[in-house]
Amino acid sequence: MTDLAPEDAARADLYALLARLWYAGPDAALLAAIAGAGGLATEGGQAALAEAWRALQSVAAGTDAAAAQTEYDALFVGTGKAPVPPYASHYLVETGTERVLVALREELAGLGLSRNEASHEPEDHFAALCEAMRHLVAAGSSDAALQRQKNFFTCYLHRAYNPLTERVMASTETSFYRTVARVTKAFCDTEAASLDML
Repeated sequence: MTDLAPEDAARADLYALLARLWYAGPDAALLAAIAGAGGLATEGGQAALAEAWRALQSVAAGTDAAAAQTEYDALFVGTGKAPVPPYASHYLVETGTERVLVALREELAGLGLSRNEASHEPEDHFAALCEAMRHLVAAGSSDAALQRQKNFFTCYLHRAYNPLTERVMASTETSFYRTVARVTKAFCDTEAASLDML
């Protein structure tokens, strides 16, 4: 990993955490780590992110892993059709699912990334997109690297994260994942504003 400024290391870490939480329910160790972690160092317009993070820590402290996994399965797996599809292409319908996946696969290949053969999830799973952003942030903060981050975020996360997180936050069947969605939305709002200034 390139030497990163503290703020970029924090961004990469948060993308990594979101990738893990959107991929599967947290285990007990992860819940404890979230509950016991420090606060987020934020400034200016990032107050919403700091507040959402504190809410996630509070809920994580009172949630057991089995309950979090049950929430995850009820929301994103379901029986038959998932109530909340975790795939970006679902929220980019005007682009077409296959077109999104083809473009995404080509872009990931250009970055030297590909789907793990053990995974049965398509590349547009929100967890995979967060992991790709973690990789891009970890690659450094040169002008070219920042432009790659902006392009990827704009193409694949920007129009998907709001409808995805809003559907989760509107669900009456969840408490832990409602706070995960809140952190995701606040973080992606911050990312969108920052990357838009490039």
